[in-house]
Amino acid sequence: MKQPLAYIHPDAKIAPSVVIEPFVTIDKNVEIGEGTRIGPNVTILEGARIGKNCTIFPGAVIAAIPQDLKFKGEDTLAIIGDNTTIRECVTVNRGTASKGKTQVGDNCLIMAYCHIAHDCLVGNNVIMSNATQLAGEVVIEDYAVISGGVLVHQFSHIGSHVIIQGGTKVNKDVPPYVKAGREPLSFEGINSVGLRRRGFSNEQIGYIQEIYRYIFLSKMNVSNAIDRIEAELPATKERDDILLFIKNSQRGIIKSFLE
Repeated sequence: MKQPLAYIHPDAKIAPSVVIEPFVTIDKNVEIGEGTRIGPNVTILEGARIGKNCTIFPGAVIAAIPQDLKFKGEDTLAIIGDNTTIRECVTVNRGTASKGKTQVGDNCLIMAYCHIAHDCLVGNNVIMSNATQLAGEVVIEDYAVISGGVLVHQFSHIGSHVIIQGGTKVNKDVPPYVKAGREPLSFEGINSVGLRRRGFSNEQIGYIQEIYRYIFLSKMNVSNAIDRIEAELPATKERDDILLFIKNSQRGIIKSFLE
């Protein structure tokens, strides 16, 4: 259903079942999948790719050009996956030459007034609570939960199954499966509640806790802790995910609040 009070560029590719409410603007070079609903006063600009069964609430702006002075008008994308909800006044900027796209995955909930800057990569099943702000080229992995009012520094990396306390500043990488909070942002334990909800067994959670005891509670430096983990603890997917994340960290990981 396409509202006569909406502006839709004739070159936009919009599935027949998409609902478009009044005062929506949809630019050229836009694609929108089956079953998606676009609320009033939404602006969808050139380079947007919106998946199936999404809901976009009033005032959101998808695929505006990056707020980056290095951007020279190159063709880039802003991609929203299937079954994702974008709440009121969210802004998702498209990519730059760096990555060529900004991407939000499937089954995400991006709450009101969040900002997702150029070249960010947000995984599947991510929740970003109200007014969280991502600077450019942030990576958030699957099932992360970012509480309200969080500020994330550019190039930061947040691992899968992480939960971050509201009102905090993220300027170091946050490895998988942890709770992070306080000021400065620190390791506060394992996201055991979230892991249980997602089907992790008590044995898996206990093993993740043991890995992080080496990293954050043993008083070893991170390199020595990794060596000990590899020598003393059996290989599992969780262990290898944690170690690979830490080895690849460009900004360094958060510290324990006990340090």
